[in-house]
Amino acid sequence: MTPATSFLKGNSMMAVRASVLIVGALAVCLSGPVARADAIRSTSKVGVTSRQFVPAGPYNWRAASTHVLRVTVWYPAVATAREKPQWLGHPHPFARAGDAAPDATPAAAPRRFPLIVISHGTGGTALGMAWLGTRLAAHGFIAVAVNHPGNNALGPYTPRGFTLWWLRAKDLSVALDGMLSDREFGPRIDARRIGAAGFSLGGYTMIEIAGGRTSPAIFDLCEKRPHDPACTSPPEFPTLVPQVVALLKSDHGYRAAIGGASQSYRDPRVRAAFAIAPALGGAFIPDSLARISIPVEIVAGSADPIEPVNANARYIAAHIPGSHLVLFPGAGHYTFFATCTVTGRKSRPQLCGDPRGIDRDRIHERAGNLAVTFFSAQLK
Repeated sequence: MTPATSFLKGNSMMAVRASVLIVGALAVCLSGPVARADAIRSTSKVGVTSRQFVPAGPYNWRAASTHVLRVTVWYPAVATAREKPQWLGHPHPFARAGDAAPDATPAAAPRRFPLIVISHGTGGTALGMAWLGTRLAAHGFIAVAVNHPGNNALGPYTPRGFTLWWLRAKDLSVALDGMLSDREFGPRIDARRIGAAGFSLGGYTMIEIAGGRTSPAIFDLCEKRPHDPACTSPPEFPTLVPQVVALLKSDHGYRAAIGGASQSYRDPRVRAAFAIAPALGGAFIPDSLARISIPVEIVAGSADPIEPVNANARYIAAHIPGSHLVLFPGAGHYTFFATCTVTGRKSRPQLCGDPRGIDRDRIHERAGNLAVTFFSAQLK
């Protein structure tokens, strides 16, 4: 149920030594852009709806039980729309999903809006990114968040969904196709102004869709030495590593899919990427990061114990030319997940707890406003 750290978290640790060597040279801003972003105010009511997209031709569904891409869409709505609190979890909500008006009429002006595609963390859901999606919609963007097959809380987890990470970028491309051809939203989208944002493994997905490429070497290691510290099953999927090792030995289709890890999943329609607490920094081929040519902004918590910033956010930022990194002092990993209810804080303490002195809603406001500022500048 949680967007926890993904399989093979040792990938992130492989980069620690290189990160320490370069961290002193990084220009990490802790005040300027954040302070400017604080002043942003909403401009639109927010509508929310859902869609299901089916890609043309064969598709790797990663053994998911549902062969459609389910998405949540937030968008600027007419001024008369009635926003209502939205929730994660039924019938006992464990987290908030922002305020929005279900199926409200989209705003008539401007004639076309920029579009942002959003990727959730491991095992999470599109709705878990509502803190970002609703804020983007309130500031004039259409935002569409994808539920990644085999890796979301709406259906059973699958080993393929948890390990074929690079295919998430293809999911976003399918969502782009669907939104651009959608009868209601297609005519309202400015296809020249498309960006992407994601959290945790969704942050990794941002680097993939921007042009980063993944090394499959870790899979060879885990097949030969499944008990190596680099091969660790996440708590929500404790049998993942044994299942992956079995697939590597018996499933030619799975091996073929892994063989595609180092391909490029760059979508040229995406002109800017915003990565939140990105995972798997050490999984990227360094030369591919150096070739990324679109604007990339990265935000993370300095006290992230799940995806430590030296091995992930700082490492990625240091290898992407012109990228910008913003660290929130003292913030953890799940600070960038939805704000939890009392029920959530009791039932999901790891997901819902924050380091002392951290106000999750305040961090969401500041990070969300940074995203608004970033996309407004880059998608002119």
